[in-house]
Amino acid sequence: MKYRECYDWGCSSLKNAGIEEAALDARYLLEHICGTNRNDLLVHGDRQVDESQEALYRELIGKREQRIPLQHLTGVQEFMGLEFAVNEHVLIPRQDTEILVEEVLKELHDGMEVLDMCTGSGCILISLLHYSNRCRGVGVDISEEALEVARENAGRLLGGKYAQQNIPVGSLEIGHTGSQTENADLVRFVESDLFENVTGKYEFIVSNPPYIRSDVIPTLMPEVKDHEPMQALDGTADGLYFYRRITAESRAYLKKGGMLYFEIGHDQAEDVSNIMTEAGFIEIKVVKDFAGLDRVVYGTWI
Repeated sequence: MKYRECYDWGCSSLKNAGIEEAALDARYLLEHICGTNRNDLLVHGDRQVDESQEALYRELIGKREQRIPLQHLTGVQEFMGLEFAVNEHVLIPRQDTEILVEEVLKELHDGMEVLDMCTGSGCILISLLHYSNRCRGVGVDISEEALEVARENAGRLLGGKYAQQNIPVGSLEIGHTGSQTENADLVRFVESDLFENVTGKYEFIVSNPPYIRSDVIPTLMPEVKDHEPMQALDGTADGLYFYRRITAESRAYLKKGGMLYFEIGHDQAEDVSNIMTEAGFIEIKVVKDFAGLDRVVYGTWI
């Protein structure tokens, strides 16, 4: 089968299966298998596709028809200009979360310390360290499977050898040369039920916690409710459980003047702001995403 014929078949198959972005997914899967790019469809559409590649393409199209997420089939997702490994143990990084990273980067200066609560793939923390100098960070998650993904991403995207798991939290020392690759020695990941195994104090605590109400989860797209980790989605009955716990417990782990940043659901800004205000945080601010919806809430601990 020729390259263009493969694409047309894949696109038609996904459309018939009701996949919303059938054309895009069909192209991404073909490029993933053949090691090609968008130009190949336009310029080299008549080239013959290897039989083994065609067979694999048919297999992946079949899995996508079953609503397995595209990113689980390719194993990667771009976030903040970086390519993160993903699988069924972590939430797939989303563009909305880039708003959280960009807001933290406005205040993050050389040598500061960041704690990323519910780190998942590590996309938030690793992006912050990648785009800063001599900062160090700790990523926390209750899932060891998720932390394995985060460690893989840190090793590949930050380069070099990063801190090993048996070093106590807060014991890492900042280097002095300020080179970008030094960040790889200054990040580690800890299995913990929120702050249970965390020590030390930080200038920033950031979190994209589970925040979807339990009764909403059955209404989500199959790609989400059937294939992404439930413990990373379910925010309990009102969706605010983790905001309450993290806000209350974070005060013992923030330096004076430290800042707490949350990603939120589009209708949670008022509730999360009130939770932070009642806990003693000041200068609470809400930031909207690219669609004009409330997406980030942050404040300062005094």
